Amino acid sequence: MVLVGCHVSIAGSIDLAVGRALDSGCDTFQIFSRNPRGWKAKDLDPDSVDAFRKALDASGIGPVVDHMPYLPNPASPDDEIYEKSVAALTAELQRCELLGIPYLVTHLGHHRGAGTEAGQERVVAAVDRALAGAGADSVMLLLENTAGEKNSVGSTIADLGRIFDGIGAEGKIGICFDTCHAFAAGYDLRAGEGVDAVFGELDDRIGLSHLRVIHLNDCKGSLGSGLDRHEHIGLGSIGEEGFRHILGHPAVRGRPFICETPVDGRRGDDGNIAKVRELAGA
Repeated sequence: MVLVGCHVSIAGSIDLAVGRALDSGCDTFQIFSRNPRGWKAKDLDPDSVDAFRKALDASGIGPVVDHMPYLPNPASPDDEIYEKSVAALTAELQRCELLGIPYLVTHLGHHRGAGTEAGQERVVAAVDRALAGAGADSVMLLLENTAGEKNSVGSTIADLGRIFDGIGAEGKIGICFDTCHAFAAGYDLRAGEGVDAVFGELDDRIGLSHLRVIHLNDCKGSLGSGLDRHEHIGLGSIGEEGFRHILGHPAVRGRPFICETPVDGRRGDDGNIAKVRELAGA
């Protein structure tokens, strides 16, 4: 059985996300625990935290995944942005601990011209500081591959591996693999051979035991385009055949799949979840 869900809104109150996930047919789901477009975040209301935990327990779905907001850049050479990014990452780990969320996904950021190696070193130091300062013992931080944009850090599995190896908090970090980002960065996922090669490299470089979540998204851009634009499952450049191979691969068996796909006149979240189950033969 495939474990699939989508990103859901917390509008109104964070506990309402659970009902929205159920309404979309989710087995698992992802949220932003706060406004993703700003630096400041309101403290979590204790009553809402309690309601979220109770609703989640009653729902029978999970795991829940939280995603870092957009502005933090742990690879930044700008000291002000960097320190704010470390603080935001620390705070988000603590929010996950309060909410009982086991996974926090973070993008690795952009080095802004300082160079890939310098950017990687900044990310490693930022993650080490955040994990040490948060005291969030039940939360695992997941490093997400990026789409190969200019100055991006972590677009290749080799880059992810160097960052992963540099972080000192053993057992507190894992990998979130985004299919759209991988395709945009040049990993061909349209056929079985390419899918085998990607997961083989991931296993060799980092270890598949560290792969905890898959962001399952088709890609609007061409192979190697560096374009981080998500598309409905099977309607983009990866296509249905590619997703059949991804979903059937033993590397991802039992892992939670999170769709971060559009909601428009062609298809909604429930439609993408249904398509995933169809392609997985579930």
